[in-house]
Amino acid sequence: MKRKVLGIKIDDVSIPEIVNTVAGWLKKGGKHYIVTPNPEIVIMAQKDTELKEIINKADLAIPDGNGLRLTTEIVCNSPGIDVMEELVKRASDWGAAVGFLGGRGDVAEKTAECLKKKYPKLKVSFADSGGEVNEEGKLLKSLKLPKLDLLFVAFGPPKQEKWIAKNLAKLPVKVAMVVGGSFDIVSGKLLRAPLWIRKLGLEWLFRLAVQPWRIKRQLSLIKYLLMLR
Repeated sequence: MKRKVLGIKIDDVSIPEIVNTVAGWLKKGGKHYIVTPNPEIVIMAQKDTELKEIINKADLAIPDGNGLRLTTEIVCNSPGIDVMEELVKRASDWGAAVGFLGGRGDVAEKTAECLKKKYPKLKVSFADSGGEVNEEGKLLKSLKLPKLDLLFVAFGPPKQEKWIAKNLAKLPVKVAMVVGGSFDIVSGKLLRAPLWIRKLGLEWLFRLAVQPWRIKRQLSLIKYLLMLR
């Protein structure tokens, strides 16, 4: 079900529904992309009309985390990191080729290594940081991708959304998904909040505790709540 939050279209879908949808895309062919809006990104899109359009045109815009569920009529909570891992798990069974693009340093490669250990049958065809990307979603170095069924992109918003929107049509990729800081967590570079904290909807507070520099970004949550009122 499509719902609107401050003009942003959100697909109120569960993780199993997302996985089934992606499985259908891979069978039918074509190109598709998935975005992961949360309250911070919803606020970001209020001023960035290009980002807003990209989200609203996405094949899936999934509710990333508890923030939207706790403040709107949205029922599902489908964190991007959990969706990525479930897709990776299923891809290992499907024999689908996956790629990891983004992150700093060698975090994409480490993410691929960690997931390969967990899912030995996983076919990783690409893993690279991609180098620097500007605010308009343009990579500052050339990039050549192999044929991929799934590409996970971790440049952070709005760079990752803009890069996919501008490049997917010419890439040998069937499905691209933005995953923000998921590589840092999967690779072990960053600690994720315990499950009980996530269930309480306080993962944002845990991340703030381990990454105090995020305080400026978290202030957008106050703006989000005021705008909802």
